[in-house]
Amino acid sequence: METIRNWLLPLLLAAGQGALLWPGAGLDGAPGGPALFGVLGALALETAALGRRRTAPLRALAGTLGAVVLGGLAWPDGYLGFGSLVALYSVAVRCPVPVTVRAVAAVVGVEWVLAAVQEGPRVALLSDMAITLGVYLLCAGLGEARRQRLAGRLSAARRLAGAEHARRLAGDHERRRLARELHDVSAHHLTSVVVTVDAAHRLQDSRPDLVAEALSFAERTGTETLTALQRLVGLLRDTDRPDHRPMSGRIEELVAGFGRLGRPVTARLPDDLAGPSAEAIHGIVREALTNALRYAPGAAARVLVRRADGLLELTVENAPPRAAAPGAGGLGAGRGLAGMRERAAAAGGELTAGPTREGGWRVRATLPDGAGAPPSGQGWRRDVLREQRLADPALALAAMILPVSFALALTEEWSAAARRATLPALLVVCGLLVLHALPLLWRRRAPWAVLGAVLATAWLGPVAVTAWPVPSQVAEFLVAGTLVEALAVYAAAGYGRGPGRTWPAPVAATPGVACAVTATAWADGSVAGEPTGPGGAVLLAFTLSVLLGPVFAAVWGCGLFVRRRRLRALAYDDFAFASSMWQADQAAEAERQRLAATLRDAVLEHTRALVAAARRGDLAEVADTARAALAAMREMLRGLGDSADGGAGPAGRLAPSPTVADLDALCAALRSGGRDVRLRGLPEAARELPPSVQVSVYRIVEAALGAGDPGPARVTLRRRRGTLRITVTGVRLAVAGPVAERLRVQVAAGEGRILCEPTGTLRVSLPAGVVPAPAQEVSPSPYA
Repeated sequence: METIRNWLLPLLLAAGQGALLWPGAGLDGAPGGPALFGVLGALALETAALGRRRTAPLRALAGTLGAVVLGGLAWPDGYLGFGSLVALYSVAVRCPVPVTVRAVAAVVGVEWVLAAVQEGPRVALLSDMAITLGVYLLCAGLGEARRQRLAGRLSAARRLAGAEHARRLAGDHERRRLARELHDVSAHHLTSVVVTVDAAHRLQDSRPDLVAEALSFAERTGTETLTALQRLVGLLRDTDRPDHRPMSGRIEELVAGFGRLGRPVTARLPDDLAGPSAEAIHGIVREALTNALRYAPGAAARVLVRRADGLLELTVENAPPRAAAPGAGGLGAGRGLAGMRERAAAAGGELTAGPTREGGWRVRATLPDGAGAPPSGQGWRRDVLREQRLADPALALAAMILPVSFALALTEEWSAAARRATLPALLVVCGLLVLHALPLLWRRRAPWAVLGAVLATAWLGPVAVTAWPVPSQVAEFLVAGTLVEALAVYAAAGYGRGPGRTWPAPVAATPGVACAVTATAWADGSVAGEPTGPGGAVLLAFTLSVLLGPVFAAVWGCGLFVRRRRLRALAYDDFAFASSMWQADQAAEAERQRLAATLRDAVLEHTRALVAAARRGDLAEVADTARAALAAMREMLRGLGDSADGGAGPAGRLAPSPTVADLDALCAALRSGGRDVRLRGLPEAARELPPSVQVSVYRIVEAALGAGDPGPARVTLRRRRGTLRITVTGVRLAVAGPVAERLRVQVAAGEGRILCEPTGTLRVSLPAGVVPAPAQEVSPSPYA
């Protein structure tokens, strides 16, 4: 299908040009001999170049320009050279605006030089150059408008693909988020209880006063833990929303709390920390100080936050431990460093951690400074100027140039004396035509104002004819400005506020243009060389209204049709996006409800027992229940991590990894949902594939088909010379955006190659006989 689209238009253009070469075409001056071979060579070059206009538009434009020069020199009066228009349109659709502007300059320059060589210094040369410039500007403007529409559709597709990706991962994200909260809340509190109670238990003979302090601390901390855990699920609803309140005070309170546990902790940070980065700093500081309390009891710690180049640099450092903490190795859940890195990455930063030269431990994080970011509206004007496209200026310039060029073309038959006599009047008329089309530059932003300005400037013609001695043959050129009114009516229908309220545009334009033309004829005193009286003026106005009414109504209908198509596409995108986000919220809510029950059963009972034991004054039982609560929390975190990885069931067993053979079931499930998905080449391609390749193939096809495309799709597997080739068609949403990025990562991990075609085709090559080496496990730090 794509091959037909690429070659159908070039072949039709070649056939149309070739028909003029047919002996019976009736064209005088048909080429013969070497000129005929030159024309045929130009046709072949143009066809070959246009066949690559979608993949290499600039090369296609260069080839068509070469064909224009060759064909124009070989057959000046018969070679059409429409291929350069098609190639320029493709350049405007697929290339940025600066490239398009340079392409327009190159094409117009070549056409002007060729016209100068063919025609020489004649009056017609000026009009031909103007017509060429106007036509190519109009072509480039239409291509740029098409590029804007495609960019909008691609942006919507990327947004929808991101929403679909978020919907599929909503449950996993909710589990990871709950795991971080559990680790930050319960691990911090319960670890503090264990460390404090153990210290009091060891020193109760020498310092019996520590027992009462430890019991009081355990009761108070256990109560806080209960409160935090009971509110955790509710707080998760707002966890991802940025908190714009200053966080500096909360971080200082957190540091002071660790200081009350008997360790010297100092902190230096700005007073206006806010936003997601401040939330991440709070969580990282809490986790880092908890790890220091766990593995380096009694050691001094330092918290430093400073601003530098729009970034927040966080450093949490503790001195070497004074003595080994007994039993500390069993207190952690193994997610400390991973959780801190996740928090930093979620805020758009990065985190590193490692030992210091003195034997301590240092955590460093670099995060974007949300509080120091400029206001969102500050760069509005710069963004608006950057978004100015070529479409509106090109259309306005074409509307200015084309009427002027046609007017100049009509003066070719005049004598030199007549041209010299009418030159001032001709310049006035050309200036009026340019001024008449100038408001089109704002047709999108203020369509009704543009229509009013166009109708108002149309009356400058009668005024000029009355105030200036404009000959009749020159005054007739003002009629060419009617094209501008048609474009203004289209703009009102396509961009005016309220499509149902745009009907006055053709109603106002029809009598406005008819009356303006009639007034010009009345001021000139003649129509087509015949005298005009009052009756003739009324008849002319009525006739023009009858003729122009259907034209303006058709233009208005085209504008409404294009507008409704655009709004329908936007409404579909918004509905699909909202539906995906709603499903993501539902999946996250289901996870919250399920995990809330697990939380109550796993941790809360042990925490309640800890508080009760502290109130009874049983130090040994407090220590045992605190360790039991930590163990229950660790088991829950492990379960959450396994579930998030998609591997563990209730019994902790890993579910079997999908294979290539499971693609048949995947396609069948999609067909049962109403989507036509076909699979080819499965038995032969799947034979003796390594397990890792089988999993990769399944995940790649699953991601491509799950991007959100509703139309039919085809999956083809081919295996040749140790390479497995996967071709998936009908997946436009999978070739761009987050889905495409995820596919590139998956293919790169399998040492393969991927090609994402804009037409919705995905091509992947994977080595079929090489088993990628498993990733080496990094030994966890004792501070994790």
